[in-house]
Amino acid sequence: MTIPFNNNRLLQLLFVVFISFSSVLAQDTNVVIDSIAVQKGEQIFKANCTACHVMGDKKLIGPGLLGVTDRRTKEWLKKWINSSSDFIASGDADAIAIYEEYNKVAMPSYYFEDTDYEAVYAYLQNPPLPKVIADAGDLLVSEDEGLNISTQLMFIALFLLLLVYVLTSLKNKLKDSLAQDTETITQTLVNQFNLFISNNRNIVFVAFACFIVVVKFGYDSLSSVGIYTKYQPEQPIAFSHKVHAGENGVDCNYCHSSARKSKHSGIPSANVCMNCHTYINEGTITGTTEISKIYEAVGFDPDSRTYISGYEQKPIKWVRIHNLPDLAYFNHSQHVVAGKVECKTCHGPIEEMDVVYQHAELTMGWCIECHRTTEVAMEGNEYYTELHEQLKEKYKGQKITVDKIGGIECGKCHY
Repeated sequence: MTIPFNNNRLLQLLFVVFISFSSVLAQDTNVVIDSIAVQKGEQIFKANCTACHVMGDKKLIGPGLLGVTDRRTKEWLKKWINSSSDFIASGDADAIAIYEEYNKVAMPSYYFEDTDYEAVYAYLQNPPLPKVIADAGDLLVSEDEGLNISTQLMFIALFLLLLVYVLTSLKNKLKDSLAQDTETITQTLVNQFNLFISNNRNIVFVAFACFIVVVKFGYDSLSSVGIYTKYQPEQPIAFSHKVHAGENGVDCNYCHSSARKSKHSGIPSANVCMNCHTYINEGTITGTTEISKIYEAVGFDPDSRTYISGYEQKPIKWVRIHNLPDLAYFNHSQHVVAGKVECKTCHGPIEEMDVVYQHAELTMGWCIECHRTTEVAMEGNEYYTELHEQLKEKYKGQKITVDKIGGIECGKCHY
């Protein structure tokens, strides 16, 4: 039986398939464009908004922004973000209500370009999924899983002692069966020791084994000099990175702004803390105890929300945790901006730490290994376009890692 072939039906079928495939491609393209906009919006949000807002339901200085695109129209938000003062002056009832609710403190004006606003709005529409924050204590325990060397040696010694006991008992039982005098464990050990040391080769073997053990533990001790992994000093103020960077999503660069612009990441001055804590007087963990220490340092009256006139401010004596020797040169901006290295690469999961500790070894070997495995960040580094093209031509088909651009040359880090 033959099936009649209809050219018109075939053409119709191919047309439907083509239209469907084109629609899928268009949808995928939109997803990519949206994801780029969301990513850009997240960067703008973290740089400008995280001091006052969180992507959640909690209030910081301003209201939580989770679901704000459902509560407000796109045009309303644009007017509010660009200039809340002008929007309030226009007589908008909702704008005035928010202004009154937050003690008549107007939000700063940003006047974003249309493309930047579209990116911010895309981010507000697609907030990041909530992170499950692990407890810092659990993290420390998980990193120490397993038995350390001293514990292993203890179990080996106990096993050998038990083995001697079992063999001695077995020997005594055999002597009993042969009607011979039994030996105590001590006598057996003394006899075996005398027999052992009577052979010079055994003495040399013991001496060599002892030498290896001494060298091993000596090397371990010397190689640990200057390495402070897990160093976790007590700070003058119990500042929780877990609360600030984790739960509230404050970007690292808001407090450590110089990390993008200078060699050092810098310790934020108290006035940076006061940007938020002028209005936030009580912490989620420590209540008012720790925040009051900031007020004491800068001379601030939380009741009247004013600075005390003529007050002699006191520096907050933070304890430095991550410290490289003077012989090593390290530039934060070079790594963060040009290298696009994430803060947690070196500092670990800061957003999970109530009390910060040194996560990495920060040794020369650790740095060199990173340079040998980390690819050069070429995307978004237009300043180095010509150099990157030369590298692609030179290392065709190869992974271009930092060591290929001089990342393991002595003079790069040791002048």
